[in-house]
Formats: sequence, structure tokens, C-alpha cells
Amino acid sequence: MSPATSSPVTVRFAPSPTGLLHVGNARTALVNALFARRAGGAVLLRFDDTDAERSRRDYVEAIRQDLAWLGVTWDAEAFQSARADRYAGIVDRLKAEGRLYACYETPEELEYKRRRQRAQGRPPIYDRAGLALTGDDRARLEAEGRRPHWRLKLDPEDIRWDDLVRGPCHYDAAHLSDPVLVRADGTLLYTLPSVVDDMDMGISHVIRGEDHVVNTAVQIQLCRLLDGTPPVHAHLSLLTDAGGGGLSKRLGSLSLADLRDDGLEPLAVAALLARLGTSDDVAPVASMAALEASFDITHFGRATPKFDPADLTRLNARLLHGMDHAAARPRLKALRADGGPAFWAAVRGNLDRLADAAEWHAVAFGDIVPRCEAPEDAAFLRTAREALPEEPWDADTWGVWTGALKAATGRKGKGLFMPLRLALTGQTRGPDLAALLPLIGRARALDRLDRAAVGGDGHASAPAIT
Repeated sequence: MSPATSSPVTVRFAPSPTGLLHVGNARTALVNALFARRAGGAVLLRFDDTDAERSRRDYVEAIRQDLAWLGVTWDAEAFQSARADRYAGIVDRLKAEGRLYACYETPEELEYKRRRQRAQGRPPIYDRAGLALTGDDRARLEAEGRRPHWRLKLDPEDIRWDDLVRGPCHYDAAHLSDPVLVRADGTLLYTLPSVVDDMDMGISHVIRGEDHVVNTAVQIQLCRLLDGTPPVHAHLSLLTDAGGGGLSKRLGSLSLADLRDDGLEPLAVAALLARLGTSDDVAPVASMAALEASFDITHFGRATPKFDPADLTRLNARLLHGMDHAAARPRLKALRADGGPAFWAAVRGNLDRLADAAEWHAVAFGDIVPRCEAPEDAAFLRTAREALPEEPWDADTWGVWTGALKAATGRKGKGLFMPLRLALTGQTRGPDLAALLPLIGRARALDRLDRAAVGGDGHASAPAIT
């Protein structure tokens, strides 16, 4: 069975549809996709939905939408819930071969054993008491109402692999607990379905977080027990927040859905996530193809990368500042804020979010509330009105006008420019007025100067736009 392709490089992203994607697992999905696409390979989206109580179809759809927004594409999908018979056959095989054995301890009894082992200075690994049970012992325990969980008997070997991020890795299986593969209620833990799926679906590379490193040792041995060839592994250092805390504790505030709703550009999110933890500079990219072309998994290191939303905001702004009008135009139209190439060139350098363009569209072409904050500026604005050049206007008009005002009034610097900016835009900062003034036009400029001067003389005026 191969729901992916016969490509020599096939990766999988295997989320559990029990919640929304957050930046940590979105980074894993993105790195998998970039690695595969750079190698001309395939991506499988595999939903690990064996947890029937918590898995939801709306989360499946949300994950699809989030990945598509981020720019991650996939070649095939699979659902573990559709493969129960396959897993049951493997469980039966391992039981018949004596590799799965029944254990009856309660969670409280297991914790007591671990505490005793720690107190004695021994590692808290399972003591294989289940292997010593006779048939009569098992019958007695089950008569008491106990149901077994099933552990994989590990071979005491040195398990080694060359990790694409961490380098040579090895674990002595004699120092690992025999892992539980089947719970007492008959449901499967992550380990067995994952290994069986990777084998059946032709997964060549498994790229995931470093919290799975010990799992990898177990999965490599299980894969070999099932006559499979283990995939190549790469374990990425886990993201922390700006203060060094784990992201997984605050999924809601760092979900992809929230980043999207906040107006962030998917290419900015992708550019940051793809380079966190690498030696590469974090910089805007023009397309996913450009990000793929520059991707190299060997650039990831073992240091702990920090995800800082402030870095994302700055990167988002840099991306917008370099975006051409053709790329921005469809979305500006959707915002009713497309003022043409000259407008975009004037305002893009002041945007943190694309939606901010709507405010500057109103400044350039709409009806704003002009401001005059000092009574002495009212007379200056009347002088400015009288000195306003006739049209046509161009990029030189602002300099000509303010030069004449400087000569006529003796004002300069902030005293010259700020009253004009407040009157013309209602804002204390923003795009270069040399570019903005021709868009505002003479009729709107005259009206705003008049209204600002009246307000400066003491008449009530409405608050500035926000």
C-alpha cells in the first residue's frame, strides 16, 4: 500500500486532529514539505486519528485550511482510523511471536515502582514483571477485573542512526522501558500505527521534533522486527517563546488561525518558521519556490530557537515594503483600498499589515478629520492654504510648497512640517508627503487646511481617525 508516490523521497506530516495547528507543529509540516520539494519528492498528510473521542472532522478541515494558507501542499492523504484491521493483524503477529506481553499493573502501582527505583538510585524502567506471570496468574488477575496492557519486549541492543540534524545517535535498549503498544481498553498508542504506516506508505524520511528522539530508538527496533527498513530521521529542536518557555502551553495564542486572523502574510510566517533554528538569516522571500530553493536541512542546529511574535511583525512589514503593486492589487481591491501603483508605492513602506492600507486609502482619497493641535498653528495653516500651488502636482510639489512657506513664515523643521501633516492626514506620522500630496489633490488639501485652521481657532472638531 502506498498512498503517497514511488518517489525516492517521501515524507509525512502526521497531525492528530484534536485541535488547531500551532506554530510548533506548523514548522514541522513546513520543514517536511520544503525538504521533500527541494529533493523532488512527495508529501503525505496523514491524520493520526485513532483517538476517536478527541478527533474531530472540523479539526481535519481546519488543518487542511491552515496548511494551504501557509503554502504547504501535499500529494496524498491517509487516515489511521481506516487502518484498524492492519494494526490488529500486526498486534496478533507480535503476540504470537512473544514480542507483545501482557501486564496488569495499575498506573498507581507503576508509579510506586518508579519511585522505589529512583530512591534506590536505579533508572525507572519497567521491571518486566509481566513476563513472569503464569497462565494461572493472568487468570486470577483478570478474575479480579483487571485488563492487561501490552508491552513490546525490546532486544537489549545498541540502536544507532545518523540523524540529519543531531548527527550520530544511539540508545542502549537495555536501558529503556519496554513500551506499551496497546492500552488496557484495546486502543493503540502512537508507536505501532506510526511504524506500520511508515513502512506501508513508503516513508523515506521522518522529520519531527526532538521530543521524539527516544521514540525513534524504539520505532527503529520495531520496524526491523516487522522486516522493514527504518526511514532516515531528523529531529528538530523545539521552539520556545521569547522568554524561553514551551509553546505547547499556549496553543491558542500561537495558532496559525490566529496569525492569519491577525493579518500576517503567510510568506512571512513561512520564512520565519523555515529558518528558526538554522544558521540562515531570516529575511523576506518572494515565493514558496524561492524558500524551497534556499532550503537546506543541514543548516539546522541543536540550539533552542525562540519564536518571538515581534520578529514576525517586523518580517511581515519588510515583506510588504518590498511587495510590488501587481502582487498586492487583488487583496487591495478586496479591501477597497487599491489606489493604483502610485498609491501603493507611497504607502507600502508604512505598513505592518496589508489591512493598514485601508487607512491610508482613506487619507489619500476619503474624508478624514484634519487636526490642528496648537492655536498658533491656525494662522500658519491659513497662510499655507493661500500658498498652495496650482495643479498639476507631482513629487516636487511638496518641496516647492514647503520651501515657499519656510521663506514666508520663518518656520522650519517640525514646526513647519507637523502642522501640515496633521491638517492633511490627521496623523502625526506616515508616508512621505511628497508622494502622498499629489494623491490627496488640491481640492481635498484646501478643504482640510480650512477645516484644520477653524479647529485650531477653538472650534470643536471630531477625533482623528485611528
